Amino acid sequence: ISLIFLCSGLAIFGFGEAILIRTGIGVSPWTVLAEGLTNYVNWTVGFATFIISVVVLLCWIPLKQTPGIGTIMNAIIVAIVIDLSLPIIPDINNFYGKLLFVFLGIIITGFGGSIYLISNLGPGPRDGLMTGMQKKTNLPLAWVRSLIEITAVMFGWLLGGTFGIGTIFFALGIGPSYSLSIYTLNRVL
Repeated sequence: ISLIFLCSGLAIFGFGEAILIRTGIGVSPWTVLAEGLTNYVNWTVGFATFIISVVVLLCWIPLKQTPGIGTIMNAIIVAIVIDLSLPIIPDINNFYGKLLFVFLGIIITGFGGSIYLISNLGPGPRDGLMTGMQKKTNLPLAWVRSLIEITAVMFGWLLGGTFGIGTIFFALGIGPSYSLSIYTLNRVL
């Protein structure tokens, strides 16, 4: 049953990311980087997301982090779902419609991530990077994660990825979305 939670949570997470991409007004920090890469190589956003995950996993080696099946599946499923979802999500031309989709994307991403966490089959590539760097630096976890996310956004934006109001709302809203989703799932399950 853990594998079902893992795969369904990652698929929902990837769909939420695709919704954010489709708005065109800002995406999650790592997707800013993935979009930026697609401006220089002939990759889809999903494939760029996969390649970034692989590179992040290589960074685990000196940090002595150990991936689980969930770690590997995270890199694969999220990337595939982003690419499969983008063509079926309609374009939104109205700014308020785009904002509504941003909030929907954040809620869906947080819900999917929460389902994925319940599976407990290994941290996502970026989460393992965060915990590994925190162990090495002894800095507070929040600082380490913020530094990682800001670095991803900065490089992505410099490469031409979409940084905008959606990115800011994502940064502010993903924590509460996870919290609410985990609370709800704990009550239901």
